[in-house]
Amino acid sequence: MRFSRLMGALAATALSLSAAWAQDIKIGANLPMSGPNAEYGDLFSSAAAIAVEHANADKMLSRKLVMLIEDSQATPQQGLVAMNKLVNVEKVPYVLSAFTGVSKAIAPVGDKAKVVSINGGGIGPDLAELGDYFWNVIPLVNFEIQAFVPYIVKERAWKKIALVYVDDPAGEAIKKELEIHLPKNGGTLVTALQIPRASQQFSGVAAKVRESQPDLVFIASFGAQQAQIVKQLRDNGVKQQMASYSAFSVPGVMQLPEAKGALFPTQAINWNAEGASKRLAADWRAKKGKEPNAYVANYYNAVMVFVKLAQALEKAGQPITGENLLKMRKQMASFDLAGGRMEFLPNGTVAMPLQLNEVDSGNSKMVKAQLQP
Repeated sequence: MRFSRLMGALAATALSLSAAWAQDIKIGANLPMSGPNAEYGDLFSSAAAIAVEHANADKMLSRKLVMLIEDSQATPQQGLVAMNKLVNVEKVPYVLSAFTGVSKAIAPVGDKAKVVSINGGGIGPDLAELGDYFWNVIPLVNFEIQAFVPYIVKERAWKKIALVYVDDPAGEAIKKELEIHLPKNGGTLVTALQIPRASQQFSGVAAKVRESQPDLVFIASFGAQQAQIVKQLRDNGVKQQMASYSAFSVPGVMQLPEAKGALFPTQAINWNAEGASKRLAADWRAKKGKEPNAYVANYYNAVMVFVKLAQALEKAGQPITGENLLKMRKQMASFDLAGGRMEFLPNGTVAMPLQLNEVDSGNSKMVKAQLQP
């Protein structure tokens, strides 16, 4: 009888261990799936989903990889709610993040729980200072502005710049970078017009832009708002060259006739390069019927960084925890991903070559292959 009970207990334990091993490997995504910035959430999550598909199709991990998505609505408050659910309820070791304000709100949660947050969309320079468990796969805006300003001032002689910027950490960061780098390169910020996040009426802003007589108008907003700014500036007689940062690379802006000719930097990507770049581009075109952009690479890569780290941990017989992912990232440092080789700096940011793009009939075309600060 005692032997039977022992065997039963062992069988139950084995069954329990077998069930635990059979469980999916989960990662989280804290992205804006509703509200005025839902276009970004769809873009980011769709790219990440392709990476999950590729990882599972190639059997890169011992178990199926699944991604659990929570809606941040691109607000710090809702992002915090979503992060707490992913960390404390779903117990994921790794979370995709986006937007500077959301990322700054959730970073302490990840740091305390030793859960990695990885950003492919937020661009504030202070995202480099959020602790060991906050990583970035996108060049931050200080790198973008440092590379872009010499081009617009020295190569194109657009020296007088008007800035329209959103009342948000990202907008404030761009204003600060322009204030630093325009004078260094012989340019001037002739006006800086701050707008509330919820604002959708910009005729008054357009009048002030016209009064400042700039050579170029730099728009530092995102989502549905940036499209409205572009349209209303043009409708209200602003004819000068327009420019922005990498957030311009979304269909909602590029499909606007009024945005044609606008310039914006992104990391340099050769979508025809053999390997991950070509495979991702082909699948994106097949699923979306559109050309991929830098954000597609960012969120695909954000998942693939996890996959490669988790693969290495499994090979070493170590559990896939946030703490072990961080240790393994510091050991591996660089990864072959869509867009080429990515190398993490010690502070969890990446340094990557940038290219200059121009909005052209619903898409973007590269106009300068290498932007040099």
